[in-house]
Amino acid sequence: MAETGIVQMVGPAVVLLTSAVVAVPLFRKLGLGSVLGYFSGGLLVGPSVLGIFTEPSTILHISELGVVMFLFLIGLEMRPQKLWALRGQIFGLGLAQVAVCIALLTGAGVLYGLAPATAFIAGSGFVLSSTAVIMSVLQERGELAGGQGQRAVSILLLEDLMIVPLLVVVTFMSPASGAANGVDVAAVATALGAIGLVIAAGRWLLDPFFALLARARATEVLTAGALLVVLGSALLMEYSGLSMAMGAFLAGVMLSGSGYRHQIETDIEPFKGLLMGLFFLAVGMSLDLAVVAAQWHVIVALLALFVAVKSIGIYAVARAFGATNRQGLRRVSLFAQGGEFAFVLYTAAVSGGVIDASDNAVFASVVILSMALTPLTLLAADRWLDGDARASLDGVEAARGLRGRVLIIGFGRFGQIASQALLAQGIDVSLIDNDPDRIREAEKFGFKVYYGDGRRLDILRHSGAETADAIMVCIDDRAGVNRIVELVRQHFPSGKLLVRSYDRGHAIGLRNSGVDYEMRETLESALAFGGAGLQALGMTAFDAGEVIDEIRRRDQERLAAQIQEGVLAGRDLLHVAPRPEPLITPRGRAAGRET
Repeated sequence: MAETGIVQMVGPAVVLLTSAVVAVPLFRKLGLGSVLGYFSGGLLVGPSVLGIFTEPSTILHISELGVVMFLFLIGLEMRPQKLWALRGQIFGLGLAQVAVCIALLTGAGVLYGLAPATAFIAGSGFVLSSTAVIMSVLQERGELAGGQGQRAVSILLLEDLMIVPLLVVVTFMSPASGAANGVDVAAVATALGAIGLVIAAGRWLLDPFFALLARARATEVLTAGALLVVLGSALLMEYSGLSMAMGAFLAGVMLSGSGYRHQIETDIEPFKGLLMGLFFLAVGMSLDLAVVAAQWHVIVALLALFVAVKSIGIYAVARAFGATNRQGLRRVSLFAQGGEFAFVLYTAAVSGGVIDASDNAVFASVVILSMALTPLTLLAADRWLDGDARASLDGVEAARGLRGRVLIIGFGRFGQIASQALLAQGIDVSLIDNDPDRIREAEKFGFKVYYGDGRRLDILRHSGAETADAIMVCIDDRAGVNRIVELVRQHFPSGKLLVRSYDRGHAIGLRNSGVDYEMRETLESALAFGGAGLQALGMTAFDAGEVIDEIRRRDQERLAAQIQEGVLAGRDLLHVAPRPEPLITPRGRAAGRET
């Protein structure tokens, strides 16, 4: 009997894993992304097609833990100071986008023929974009830490917060509710108390707690402790009327400065990935094809209307907050969909009698289809916007399937010279650059350079970063260099990383980040230039070489000392070297003058 129970548990798990390992690689191979692969796999095994799973809502509730884990890991990257610095984007940009889009979508719903209350519920749910989809796409592309990625995170945080007041509004709208008599002060106090408790625990209890677990010297105990913190803070927020995802995020922020942060991140990562995949599978299962077939004209009309109207709102707010046309359109392609919190809002509205079950089925189908279409929308946006940005790629081949032993990113003046030694020795080198004109010019001289932006994770994969023995970063953009270094260290640690640095401060930062070799872009040329100056004043080439070698040695010693001082004392690192003392050569000449 026990064996039968085990089979009943393992069988569905095998089906789910099979659908994922078949669909996801296939869809990624087609360039459609893993999210759409999960959706399709879930739809296939769900009640609408094969019927292997008949209760997707149960799986959806469990798999929401994937979103919780994801928000916790994002919180680990958000130190309180950084989160405070984003307050303007969260409560400015995020709030403006939510408010404008709710107003526009409610108006559009009324014009379509929905009752005002129904239109408000439908529009408010669709405004809450999918944290799971957007975060997965940004992480897959390696854009999460960039400026646009941080703005997306800020908007998503505000949307997660908005589920609470929206649920309160639903309660007020409910015909059977007595909430109209006043605000539930106890509920508000409970929510604020829960937030304060999580902050206090993170400030004074979590580090001693993990220190105690670490003394056990058992990895599984530390992992269990990390899961306890995530799930405990999530449940506390859930019971206090806030979202589980917000509780997990807050716990991550509190642990972001902990000495155990990296160990916790490593322990949580496998659970997050597995549960996130399960979440997308469950969303795919939840799509009721019978409802879609019966109400297809209403669903298609509302989907087109809501996506178009929300896109207008997102773009208008983005431009109002200083985004370029390109950035505004990219944000539209990310956010023009509904999300998982819409299901929570719609369910609450049905329970309160604000909308009926048939409305819920239609609105939920619209949200699920919008989430499924997001990867395709992003793919179309990439092709359109990239084509617009680089004007014409006639004769230029995009990086895809490269397998060079060395990957060189950037083929400007620096990259062209750096590549010569490797090419002269017949080493297989993959060259990528994001300037089509430069690529065409290089081809005239016999160089095969591929188009690609090395700041994107997917481009690095297509360029062969995973199999390259060495990756040489030769671009002249400090922020771009830092972004590439971060991606390579995180996703392709097996290859040697050689980097062009901008100045002394940048060089120190790169060495602290663990690159294998860095070279300031003007160092050697400036030293050679100074040596030529010494020779022009009468010094022999041998003596000038000795002086330059000594300056180079002192510079390296000073750089090493600055790095050590910065690590040990936590002080700001100097960005310039002190003025050197006169160097006396063995022949009795000072640097630059006769003695």
